[in-house]
Amino acid sequence: MRATMVQTEAGAAVHRPRPRPHAERVLVCLSYCGGGTAPFRQWADVLPDDTELALICYPGRESRFNTPFARDWTDLRDDVVRAAVRCLADRPYILFGHSMGSWVAFETAAELERLGLAVPSALVVSGGVAPGKRHEVRTTVPRSDDSEEALVRWMRDLGQMSAVVANEPELVKIAVDLLRADLAVSESYRFAEGSRVSMPLRVLYGTEDAAPFADVERHWRPLTEGAFQAVELPGGHFYTPDVWSRLPQWCTLPVPGAAP
Repeated sequence: MRATMVQTEAGAAVHRPRPRPHAERVLVCLSYCGGGTAPFRQWADVLPDDTELALICYPGRESRFNTPFARDWTDLRDDVVRAAVRCLADRPYILFGHSMGSWVAFETAAELERLGLAVPSALVVSGGVAPGKRHEVRTTVPRSDDSEEALVRWMRDLGQMSAVVANEPELVKIAVDLLRADLAVSESYRFAEGSRVSMPLRVLYGTEDAAPFADVERHWRPLTEGAFQAVELPGGHFYTPDVWSRLPQWCTLPVPGAAP
């Protein structure tokens, strides 16, 4: 079955690598800073038959290349809430976000609750410090006004830019512009003290990632009224290739203590 792209009236795209319209639930994925849907597409091959994969495409990339980048954090969150998640809420869904996507996922879930809309049955965040601590934790993430050379070096070191892209000046410019825009959006994010969600929350983090895992666990735990689990996995910010390929199992397993 061919992949499909759902274009909502607000212009946001939802990519379904392997459509399963009769699946009981949907795993909805939100990407990291400078990323798109490509790194998640392989997950469609390992998900159980009762789960469909839906990948949210942020503005300014892939199928939305001609759509202006989000202007700030609220603009990005509202794009996901209004145009993406709402069109997927006809079935139970799990919301997953990696790195910057972890904050987008948390804020999306919190906003959906505030609006009284269909919320995810579980929230899974990966590779991200807790929203309220992101400006306090020292990281190696560059700034949006850093030089092109610094941004390229960071993407290469993190494994976010392949040698093929790095050797094509036009592709490098696209990657740098995308990363710079996402960094600017991320820098505009301010956590509202007291924000919480009610659904089960699982936090995933790499043993070799920048922030101490104990701090990550301690700071995420108060952000949900539901069941909570923190899991440390092998590797750095993107884990190991084997762990990344099997990450969907941590998204679809019930959070211990959650209501059935």
